[in-house]
Amino acid sequence: MSTPPQVGTAEAGTPAPLDRRARRRLATEVWIVLGLSVGQSALYAIVRLYARYTAEIPLAQQTATLNPTRSPRPYLDLTYQLMAIGFALVPVVLALYLLSANGRSALRRIGLDGARPARDLAVGLGLAAVIGIPGLGLYVAGRALGLTVEIQAAGLQAYWWTVPVLVLSALQNSLLEEVVAVGYLVERLGELRWSVPAIIAASALLRGAYHLYQGPGMAAGNVVMGVLFGWYYVRRRRVMPLVVAHTALDVVAFVGYAVLPEEVLATLRIG
Repeated sequence: MSTPPQVGTAEAGTPAPLDRRARRRLATEVWIVLGLSVGQSALYAIVRLYARYTAEIPLAQQTATLNPTRSPRPYLDLTYQLMAIGFALVPVVLALYLLSANGRSALRRIGLDGARPARDLAVGLGLAAVIGIPGLGLYVAGRALGLTVEIQAAGLQAYWWTVPVLVLSALQNSLLEEVVAVGYLVERLGELRWSVPAIIAASALLRGAYHLYQGPGMAAGNVVMGVLFGWYYVRRRRVMPLVVAHTALDVVAFVGYAVLPEEVLATLRIG
Protein backbone atom coordinates (compact mmCIF):
# COMPACT_ATOMS: atom_id res chain seq x y z
CA MET A 1 0.00 0.00 0.00
CA SER A 2 1.47 3.34 -0.98
CA THR A 3 1.51 6.13 1.57
CA PRO A 4 1.06 9.85 0.84
CA PRO A 5 4.19 12.02 0.93
CA GLN A 6 4.89 13.59 4.28
CA VAL A 7 4.85 17.35 4.71
CA GLY A 8 8.30 18.81 4.32
CA THR A 9 9.71 16.08 2.10
CA ALA A 10 11.05 16.37 -1.41
CA GLU A 11 8.11 14.34 -2.72
CA ALA A 12 5.77 17.07 -1.50
CA GLY A 13 7.67 19.61 -3.57
CA THR A 14 9.26 21.48 -0.67
CA PRO A 15 12.89 22.64 -0.78
CA ALA A 16 15.86 21.04 0.94
CA PRO A 17 16.40 21.58 4.68
CA LEU A 18 17.00 25.23 5.59
CA ASP A 19 20.00 26.56 7.40
CA ARG A 20 19.57 28.32 10.74
CA ARG A 21 19.33 31.82 9.30
CA ALA A 22 16.81 30.78 6.67
CA ARG A 23 14.71 28.99 9.29
CA ARG A 24 14.66 32.08 11.47
CA ARG A 25 13.64 34.25 8.54
CA LEU A 26 10.88 31.83 7.51
CA ALA A 27 9.56 31.60 11.07
CA THR A 28 9.45 35.41 11.21
CA GLU A 29 7.52 35.44 7.95
CA VAL A 30 4.95 33.04 9.42
CA TRP A 31 4.47 35.24 12.48
CA ILE A 32 4.01 38.31 10.28
CA VAL A 33 1.41 36.66 8.06
CA LEU A 34 -0.50 35.27 11.04
CA GLY A 35 -0.24 38.61 12.84
CA LEU A 36 -1.93 40.29 9.90
CA SER A 37 -4.72 37.74 9.70
CA VAL A 38 -6.01 34.82 11.77
CA GLY A 39 -3.35 35.12 14.46
CA GLN A 40 -4.52 38.63 15.21
CA SER A 41 -8.11 37.37 15.29
CA ALA A 42 -7.09 34.63 17.73
CA LEU A 43 -5.63 37.13 20.21
CA TYR A 44 -8.70 39.33 20.00
CA ALA A 45 -10.93 36.27 20.48
CA ILE A 46 -9.05 35.24 23.63
CA VAL A 47 -9.44 38.71 25.12
CA ARG A 48 -13.12 38.80 24.12
CA LEU A 49 -13.71 35.44 25.80
CA TYR A 50 -12.16 36.80 29.00
CA ALA A 51 -14.36 39.88 28.74
CA ARG A 52 -17.42 37.70 28.28
CA TYR A 53 -16.67 35.51 31.29
CA THR A 54 -15.95 38.50 33.53
CA ALA A 55 -19.08 40.39 32.45
CA GLU A 56 -22.13 40.51 34.71
CA ILE A 57 -24.27 38.86 32.04
CA PRO A 58 -23.88 35.04 31.84
CA LEU A 59 -22.22 33.70 28.72
CA ALA A 60 -25.40 31.97 27.53
CA GLN A 61 -27.24 35.30 27.52
CA GLN A 62 -24.65 37.08 25.40
CA THR A 63 -24.64 37.36 21.61
CA ALA A 64 -22.07 37.49 18.83
CA THR A 65 -23.22 39.21 15.64
CA LEU A 66 -21.53 38.22 12.41
CA ASN A 67 -21.76 40.48 9.35
CA PRO A 68 -23.09 43.48 11.30
CA THR A 69 -24.55 46.58 9.71
CA ARG A 70 -21.87 49.26 9.39
CA SER A 71 -24.06 52.23 8.52
CA PRO A 72 -27.81 53.04 8.61
CA ARG A 73 -27.44 54.43 5.08
CA PRO A 74 -27.89 51.48 2.66
CA TYR A 75 -25.34 52.32 -0.04
CA LEU A 76 -22.79 53.50 2.50
CA ASP A 77 -23.30 50.24 4.36
CA LEU A 78 -22.78 48.33 1.09
CA THR A 79 -19.56 50.29 0.48
CA TYR A 80 -18.25 49.47 3.95
CA GLN A 81 -19.18 45.80 3.56
CA LEU A 82 -17.35 45.45 0.24
CA MET A 83 -14.30 47.32 1.54
CA ALA A 84 -14.15 45.06 4.62
CA ILE A 85 -14.36 41.94 2.45
CA GLY A 86 -11.70 43.22 0.05
CA PHE A 87 -9.18 44.24 2.69
CA ALA A 88 -9.71 40.97 4.60
CA LEU A 89 -8.46 39.14 1.50
CA VAL A 90 -5.14 41.02 1.42
CA PRO A 91 -3.43 38.49 3.76
CA VAL A 92 -4.60 35.74 1.40
CA VAL A 93 -2.92 37.49 -1.51
CA LEU A 94 0.20 37.99 0.61
CA ALA A 95 0.33 34.31 1.60
CA LEU A 96 -0.05 33.22 -2.03
CA TYR A 97 2.60 35.71 -3.12
CA LEU A 98 5.07 34.40 -0.55
CA LEU A 99 4.36 30.79 -1.51
CA SER A 100 5.01 31.62 -5.17
CA ALA A 101 8.69 32.47 -4.60
CA ASN A 102 11.18 31.03 -7.08
CA GLY A 103 8.61 31.05 -9.86
CA ARG A 104 6.38 28.36 -8.34
CA SER A 105 2.63 28.62 -8.76
CA ALA A 106 1.13 29.02 -5.30
CA LEU A 107 -2.33 28.13 -6.60
CA ARG A 108 -1.09 24.78 -7.91
CA ARG A 109 1.14 24.23 -4.92
CA ILE A 110 -1.74 24.31 -2.42
CA GLY A 111 -4.39 23.01 -4.81
CA LEU A 112 -6.41 26.21 -5.15
CA ASP A 113 -6.84 25.76 -8.89
CA GLY A 114 -9.48 24.39 -11.24
CA ALA A 115 -7.71 21.14 -12.03
CA ARG A 116 -10.44 18.93 -10.50
CA PRO A 117 -13.65 21.00 -10.35
CA ALA A 118 -16.17 18.16 -10.14
CA ARG A 119 -14.18 16.18 -7.58
CA ASP A 120 -13.38 19.26 -5.48
CA LEU A 121 -17.05 20.25 -5.46
CA ALA A 122 -18.21 16.76 -4.48
CA VAL A 123 -15.58 16.38 -1.74
CA GLY A 124 -16.24 19.89 -0.47
CA LEU A 125 -19.99 19.39 -0.20
CA GLY A 126 -19.38 16.03 1.46
CA LEU A 127 -17.11 17.64 4.04
CA ALA A 128 -19.70 20.37 4.61
CA ALA A 129 -22.35 17.74 5.35
CA VAL A 130 -20.03 15.80 7.68
CA ILE A 131 -19.21 18.97 9.62
CA GLY A 132 -22.41 20.96 9.34
CA ILE A 133 -24.96 18.55 10.81
CA PRO A 134 -22.93 17.65 13.94
CA GLY A 135 -21.89 21.30 14.17
CA LEU A 136 -25.49 22.43 14.47
CA GLY A 137 -26.03 19.84 17.19
CA LEU A 138 -22.91 21.06 18.99
CA TYR A 139 -24.20 24.63 18.85
CA VAL A 140 -27.55 23.64 20.33
CA ALA A 141 -25.83 21.58 23.04
CA GLY A 142 -23.42 24.41 23.80
CA ARG A 143 -26.32 26.84 24.17
CA ALA A 144 -28.13 24.46 26.52
CA LEU A 145 -24.99 24.01 28.65
CA GLY A 146 -24.16 27.71 28.70
CA LEU A 147 -20.89 27.21 26.82
CA THR A 148 -21.83 29.09 23.65
CA VAL A 149 -23.13 32.58 23.03
CA GLU A 150 -26.12 33.21 20.80
CA ILE A 151 -24.68 33.60 17.31
CA GLN A 152 -26.52 36.02 15.08
CA ALA A 153 -25.05 34.99 11.73
CA ALA A 154 -26.29 38.04 9.81
CA GLY A 155 -26.92 41.50 11.19
CA LEU A 156 -27.64 43.20 7.88
CA GLN A 157 -30.87 44.91 7.00
CA ALA A 158 -32.92 43.47 4.13
CA TYR A 159 -31.68 45.16 0.95
CA TRP A 160 -31.33 43.92 -2.62
CA TRP A 161 -27.62 43.43 -2.03
CA THR A 162 -27.88 41.61 1.34
CA VAL A 163 -27.70 38.02 0.05
CA PRO A 164 -24.87 38.68 -2.48
CA VAL A 165 -22.83 40.39 0.24
CA LEU A 166 -23.41 37.50 2.64
CA VAL A 167 -22.26 35.04 -0.05
CA LEU A 168 -19.14 37.15 -0.66
CA SER A 169 -18.53 37.29 3.09
CA ALA A 170 -18.76 33.49 3.26
CA LEU A 171 -16.26 33.16 0.41
CA GLN A 172 -13.92 35.67 2.04
CA ASN A 173 -14.00 33.78 5.35
CA SER A 174 -13.27 30.47 3.65
CA LEU A 175 -10.40 31.82 1.57
CA LEU A 176 -8.80 33.56 4.54
CA GLU A 177 -9.04 30.61 6.88
CA GLU A 178 -8.29 27.77 4.48
CA VAL A 179 -5.51 29.45 2.52
CA VAL A 180 -3.73 30.99 5.52
CA ALA A 181 -4.53 28.65 8.43
CA VAL A 182 -4.25 25.46 6.36
CA GLY A 183 -2.49 25.80 3.01
CA TYR A 184 0.09 28.45 3.87
CA LEU A 185 0.67 27.33 7.46
CA VAL A 186 1.04 23.64 6.61
CA GLU A 187 3.48 24.41 3.81
CA ARG A 188 5.62 26.72 5.91
CA LEU A 189 5.68 24.50 9.00
CA GLY A 190 6.61 21.62 6.74
CA GLU A 191 9.58 23.61 5.45
CA LEU A 192 10.51 24.28 9.07
CA ARG A 193 10.56 20.48 9.56
CA TRP A 194 7.67 20.22 12.00
CA SER A 195 6.20 16.74 12.31
CA VAL A 196 2.86 16.07 10.61
CA PRO A 197 0.92 15.61 13.90
CA ALA A 198 2.37 18.89 15.23
CA ILE A 199 1.44 20.74 12.03
CA ILE A 200 -2.15 19.47 12.08
CA ALA A 201 -2.45 20.28 15.79
CA ALA A 202 -1.09 23.82 15.29
CA SER A 203 -3.51 24.52 12.44
CA ALA A 204 -6.47 23.07 14.34
CA LEU A 205 -5.71 24.87 17.61
CA LEU A 206 -5.29 28.15 15.73
CA ARG A 207 -8.71 27.65 14.14
CA GLY A 208 -10.23 26.99 17.53
CA ALA A 209 -8.50 30.01 19.07
CA TYR A 210 -9.92 32.56 16.66
CA HIS A 211 -13.42 31.19 17.30
CA LEU A 212 -13.18 31.57 21.08
CA TYR A 213 -15.30 34.72 20.95
CA GLN A 214 -18.25 32.37 20.32
CA GLY A 215 -17.54 30.47 23.53
CA PRO A 216 -15.48 27.37 24.35
CA GLY A 217 -18.09 25.01 22.92
CA MET A 218 -17.85 26.35 19.36
CA ALA A 219 -14.08 26.73 19.69
CA ALA A 220 -13.79 23.03 20.51
CA GLY A 221 -15.94 22.16 17.52
CA ASN A 222 -13.70 24.23 15.27
CA VAL A 223 -10.63 22.41 16.60
CA VAL A 224 -12.20 19.15 15.44
CA MET A 225 -12.96 20.74 12.08
CA GLY A 226 -9.36 21.94 11.91
CA VAL A 227 -8.00 18.44 12.55
CA LEU A 228 -10.15 17.04 9.73
CA PHE A 229 -9.20 19.81 7.29
CA GLY A 230 -5.53 19.66 8.20
CA TRP A 231 -5.46 15.88 7.80
CA TYR A 232 -7.18 16.13 4.42
CA TYR A 233 -4.75 18.77 3.18
CA VAL A 234 -1.69 16.81 4.29
CA ARG A 235 -2.95 13.77 2.39
CA ARG A 236 -4.32 15.45 -0.74
CA ARG A 237 -2.48 18.79 -0.96
CA ARG A 238 -5.65 20.55 -2.10
CA VAL A 239 -7.25 23.56 -0.45
CA MET A 240 -10.08 23.94 -2.97
CA PRO A 241 -12.36 21.29 -1.41
CA LEU A 242 -11.85 22.95 1.97
CA VAL A 243 -12.80 26.33 0.50
CA VAL A 244 -15.91 24.78 -1.05
CA ALA A 245 -16.88 23.14 2.25
CA HIS A 246 -16.30 26.24 4.34
CA THR A 247 -18.11 28.49 1.86
CA ALA A 248 -21.10 26.15 1.78
CA LEU A 249 -21.30 26.07 5.58
CA ASP A 250 -21.13 29.85 5.89
CA VAL A 251 -23.56 30.52 3.05
CA VAL A 252 -26.13 28.25 4.70
CA ALA A 253 -25.55 29.95 8.08
CA PHE A 254 -25.43 33.55 6.85
CA VAL A 255 -28.16 33.47 4.23
CA GLY A 256 -30.32 31.10 6.25
CA TYR A 257 -30.22 33.44 9.23
CA ALA A 258 -31.14 36.37 6.99
CA VAL A 259 -34.08 34.73 5.24
CA LEU A 260 -35.55 32.18 7.68
CA PRO A 261 -38.69 33.15 9.62
CA GLU A 262 -38.18 34.40 13.16
CA GLU A 263 -40.07 31.43 14.67
CA VAL A 264 -37.56 29.03 13.07
CA LEU A 265 -34.56 30.98 14.35
CA ALA A 266 -36.10 31.12 17.81
CA THR A 267 -35.75 27.34 18.14
CA LEU A 268 -31.95 27.77 18.19
CA ARG A 269 -32.02 30.46 20.85
CA ILE A 270 -31.64 28.29 23.91
CA GLY A 271 -30.60 29.78 27.20
